Amino acid sequence: MNVGILLITHDNIGALLLRTAIDILGICPLSASALPAPPDCDTEAVLVEARQLAQQLDSGDGVLVLTDLYGATPSNIACCLHRFHEVRVVSGLNLPMLIRVLNYPDLDLEGLRQKAVSGGRDGVLTCTIEGGRNAE
Repeated sequence: MNVGILLITHDNIGALLLRTAIDILGICPLSASALPAPPDCDTEAVLVEARQLAQQLDSGDGVLVLTDLYGATPSNIACCLHRFHEVRVVSGLNLPMLIRVLNYPDLDLEGLRQKAVSGGRDGVLTCTIEGGRNAE
């Protein structure tokens, strides 16, 4: 069994990030799905769909839910899932975060939550014009 990954984001951000991560890695080692939550969405309808997807993705080890912006509709919907499923929610989704998570398919839910946070944080760097990287 493995942890499932659910991306709940504005519009198609999650689907695009997931597709890009799979293209980079060549595989998707975890069950993953993306759910759009447009600004004008019916939040109750999206929550119902999120519950269904979480149920499908949960093979018994829980679901890591990644959202794009803390406090926005996708994040608020994700935080409601704890009433129905074993989930951890991490906000601030970016490509380094998602790739880090997908590179550790054998970790448990809490371990993947930690990898998501470190991948998102450590994946933000300042690039200098001279060609070097400056980690700030």
